[in-house]
Amino acid sequence: MPDAFREAHSAQGPGRILVAVYGVLALAATGRSILQIVEYFERAPLAYILSALAAVIYLVATVGMARGDRRSTRIALLACTVELVGVLVVGALSYAVPDAFPDKTVWSHFGSGYGYVPLFLPMLGIWWLSRVRTSAA
Repeated sequence: MPDAFREAHSAQGPGRILVAVYGVLALAATGRSILQIVEYFERAPLAYILSALAAVIYLVATVGMARGDRRSTRIALLACTVELVGVLVVGALSYAVPDAFPDKTVWSHFGSGYGYVPLFLPMLGIWWLSRVRTSAA
């Protein structure tokens, strides 16, 4: 059954594209958060720590989707769910408390600094991972 599960996941073009997009976003979020923490941490520590957390979540989702086994897919699904909650909460907070988010981060303003990809990507990830889990069952 694990081979069928892996095949159902990795043999599909959209799964590969999703992994690539998550990988690029993980790199972008990691780079930006490191720069912000090293250079500007005192300006908005909470915002920059949340940005680094987002980078870790993107990395976990990327690896989980790329591996494609049942356990990794569950972890990726959890990461996508946490990511969706994070972008919604941080997005709302960045409008409600703008002083806490003076610079754009990956989740602030619902990911506007990244073309709103952080807002829509977890929805696609959850949909794709749920679809793969259903087809493997």
